[in-house]
Amino acid sequence: MAGKVYGYELILDLHGCDVSTFNRESLDSYFEKLCKAIKMVKCERYFWDDVGVPKEEQQTSPHTKGTSAVQFILTSTIVIHTLELMEAAYINIFSCKEYDAGVAEQITREWFGAEECKTHFIERI
Repeated sequence: MAGKVYGYELILDLHGCDVSTFNRESLDSYFEKLCKAIKMVKCERYFWDDVGVPKEEQQTSPHTKGTSAVQFILTSTIVIHTLELMEAAYINIFSCKEYDAGVAEQITREWFGAEECKTHFIERI
């Protein structure tokens, strides 16, 4: 079923990242820079991580140890999952408003110092 484009989603799988960027302060700055560059209006933001969690309850698995965040934007969301032990970050940028996916990818690769980045861009209809 063909139709009008509803939204745009950029999916980024980054590997060989600088794990010093995998913290709340750095992610806040990343969201700020990214949203400004792709002309998105930031709204609420939420984190999931081990901050404030007792050591014995913190994540230790390579597939779960890291910081996740959702940055709501006026036109949808930016979701990030970082995995420290794997030096990986997984990011989805979805918006009903069109944006420059090339700029978003470049900023993201540079921010996280990724040695490798696999991308998919989807037009949602």
